[in-house]
Amino acid sequence: MFVHNLIFQGAKDNTVFTGRDSVSYGRLQEQVEKYRNYLYAAGIRIGENVGLFARNSPEFVYCYMAIVSLGAVVVPLNFQLTAREIAFIVKDAQMKKLVTMEHLAVDTELSQQNYRQTVTQLVIPVLKQRLAYEHLPAAPVDDSSLNADSPCAVIYTSGTTGCPKGAVLTHNNLIANASAFREMLPITADDNVLCVLPMYHCFAWTCAVLNALLCGAAITILEAFAPKETIAAVKEYKVTVAYGVPPMYNLLTRIGEAGDFAGVKYLISGGASLPEKVARQFAEKYGLQILEGYGLSEASPVVALNPVHQPKYCSIGKALPGLEVKVVDADGQELPPGEVGEIIVKGPSVMQGYFNLPAESAAALKDGWLYTGDLACRDKEGYFFVVDRLKDLIIANGENIYPREIEELLYSFPGIAEASVIGAADELRGQVALAYVVIQEGYNFDKKAVREYLQTNIAAYKIPRDFIIVDALLKNQTGKILKRVLRDQTQ
Repeated sequence: MFVHNLIFQGAKDNTVFTGRDSVSYGRLQEQVEKYRNYLYAAGIRIGENVGLFARNSPEFVYCYMAIVSLGAVVVPLNFQLTAREIAFIVKDAQMKKLVTMEHLAVDTELSQQNYRQTVTQLVIPVLKQRLAYEHLPAAPVDDSSLNADSPCAVIYTSGTTGCPKGAVLTHNNLIANASAFREMLPITADDNVLCVLPMYHCFAWTCAVLNALLCGAAITILEAFAPKETIAAVKEYKVTVAYGVPPMYNLLTRIGEAGDFAGVKYLISGGASLPEKVARQFAEKYGLQILEGYGLSEASPVVALNPVHQPKYCSIGKALPGLEVKVVDADGQELPPGEVGEIIVKGPSVMQGYFNLPAESAAALKDGWLYTGDLACRDKEGYFFVVDRLKDLIIANGENIYPREIEELLYSFPGIAEASVIGAADELRGQVALAYVVIQEGYNFDKKAVREYLQTNIAAYKIPRDFIIVDALLKNQTGKILKRVLRDQTQ
């Protein structure tokens, strides 16, 4: 199956989009066909990479599906990127076309990056206006040169550790992941799925859009996350399934009321580790346990999810059906339960590789296994627990320090709203831990009390050398704290 065929899964009269616009599955099919005709007339052809720059909207879905239905490869762009960052991806992906909600001033940056290819921008409002009064000839349907293993999308990583890399995902990668996810989370055509996370990100696209379409469900589209507006939408549109990142659940816990999520069946968290304190407080307030999952763009993205009826706090759950997941040592040997190593993944949702980066692809993909760079352990029941990013591991006097262990304790200390622990260079010990913390309003930070609390819970060598109070911790769109920025600040 091709990704664009998912628009035919729901009954034509059933609602597919709620929110700002109400759209039926039949209307979705009609719009994708019209957009397809327009984009074909604009010169988009099989195999070329096409950028898509837009916020959450039905138009994002129309454009995405129209692009891939032509056999082209969609490159969703983070709408928060600067002109320089957009230009880097345009050049790296060798784009000729860019579908955007508004004209982007990137010509100067493209020139400075020595990209001489003319980039045509197809502006969505202009496209809509033209389609309103002009009937374009039907684009030819030719799938003869396409198959399920043809590239569908290039997803650029967040670039938190340097220049972003484009993970090449096939139609089969995305369909396989959405299908396996459906087996773990029983969604039906009667459900209404909240899409408030950005559609350009693989988490939102696969889980909140593709999986919902696969099930024939409705999707409530919100352009961006705002706590009060999100709660109002959940109530108004009778949302039953919602996806979020930890900072969202943290905010919703603080401002919501007990009955706000009364009609919701499933809440899923991803994008970053969910602190146990946040999960427990949410459950206490709303009577719903958040199902934490785990994934990465290179795996389309979902790798694991907590079972609906047997979730475990601090666990990312069990591997999705059809995926092999192991925890291995530095030599690639599988470790027994309880031992920490790197998570590796094998299966139909693992990417083809990084676009035009053979060395990086070979480093990430070995004998069919995707090496994630995440440290984890598993228990005897098959639940996985992420310990940290391999690159975030702190080594002090030869001892491993896992920042997440310290962060969980800091989150549980009264008055600490957020915490992030990084490693800093130290002449005597090699590295030491530093903690950045955000304090809740109305609390005073008592460094001595925090140290005493930590001393009763972890070994002395793990206790941060210093605690740095900040107003906020910078995050990317998926809720991950940008530790690279914190490390840069300490140099």
